[in-house]
Amino acid sequence: MSNLEKYVIIGGNKLSGTVRISGGKNSVLTILPACLLSKGVCTIHDVPRLSDVYVMKEVLECLGANVVFTGSTMVVDASMINVIEVPDTLTRRMRASNLVMGPLLSRFKEVKIAYPGGCSIGSRPMDQHLNGMELLGAQVIERHGYIEAKAVKLAGEEICLDFPSVGATENLMMAASMADGVTVIRNAAREPEIVDLQNFINSMGARIRGAGTDVIKIEGVRELGSAEHTIIPDRIEAATFIIMAAITQGDVSVEGAIPEHLEAVIAKLRAAGVKIVDLKEGVRVSGQKRYKCVDIKTMPFPGFPTDVQPQLMAMMALSEGTGIITETVFENRYKHVDEFRRMGANIRVEGRIAVVKGVKSLSGAYIEASDLRAGAALVTAGLAAEGATVVGDVEHIDRGYERMEQKLRSLGAQIFRTNGSGVRK
Repeated sequence: MSNLEKYVIIGGNKLSGTVRISGGKNSVLTILPACLLSKGVCTIHDVPRLSDVYVMKEVLECLGANVVFTGSTMVVDASMINVIEVPDTLTRRMRASNLVMGPLLSRFKEVKIAYPGGCSIGSRPMDQHLNGMELLGAQVIERHGYIEAKAVKLAGEEICLDFPSVGATENLMMAASMADGVTVIRNAAREPEIVDLQNFINSMGARIRGAGTDVIKIEGVRELGSAEHTIIPDRIEAATFIIMAAITQGDVSVEGAIPEHLEAVIAKLRAAGVKIVDLKEGVRVSGQKRYKCVDIKTMPFPGFPTDVQPQLMAMMALSEGTGIITETVFENRYKHVDEFRRMGANIRVEGRIAVVKGVKSLSGAYIEASDLRAGAALVTAGLAAEGATVVGDVEHIDRGYERMEQKLRSLGAQIFRTNGSGVRK
């Protein structure tokens, strides 16, 4: 067990009450780099205080932007940017650091960035990002662990992605926003975060339409100015709390959950026997004593999200029957299975397929988070397990969940954070 901070969870408490979902991690980590497109000041509301957000703040400041973070509002003044290079000391800490490439190339026609890091859940190559930039007119050179892109000018082009990559779609939308002419991105990713990015860039004066469909059209403009924007709620955090309420047989209102963003998740949970009712500003989850295992296959949006697969696996581990999980997005996304087994789960993995046979109970154990969503899944299992569960390496969880332990305690969970020298509430 690592000496880093841990969660101590006493399982068996039904969650009840209301929890408010924070602004979307995957949305804010795209919208903050998009501020680099502007010669003015951008004000972003509902920014979650996550470790990844602080890293992105450092990236923007490294480039010369002035960033003020007060409460849940971040003000970014990128008018005086004078650097177009991001060092590996920052990029290796977070995958989303590569999203500064598009805006810097669009505005300055030049960018240099070290290869990004992030969770070790599988290969996430940047080929589609770079191929798209080359089609727009950039010369791309990869050497010594860095990517350099330069262009005399950028010109609109037809770009067809091999796979609906979220990062490539976002990077190319930003790169094309000030290119000459019209750019069309086909087989684009359709995630709600891409719609949020379109709305933000358009509020700066861009002309982008089609986000949310597989064809996005960008009519380049000369320059972009100031904007104010509110981040959409985090659909993965919402799904996580819905599953936590269900697995503990609780009764929880999840404020900020947008049912349209969670259709695939809600459909599978209802099929398993979870009662979910739409509210004016969220959903209400009413848990049952026992659920049925379901089969899921992770897919790009609007399919079942890979980021919710580990959490649902935790619930299926305590459900009746046998369920089949097929992971099509990331090849290494079953690292949490061994930790579930320590708790008594009956799960067998064969390549990208996991066979989950439900058991009547899980037992508390010492387990470790290997990545962000695995960590959330282990906490989910710990909430329903008998006895005490200790989850190590919770810094992974801090990357994507704002104040998780405080939110869970407000719902009646017994969960505490400790660094070995004492418990912190």
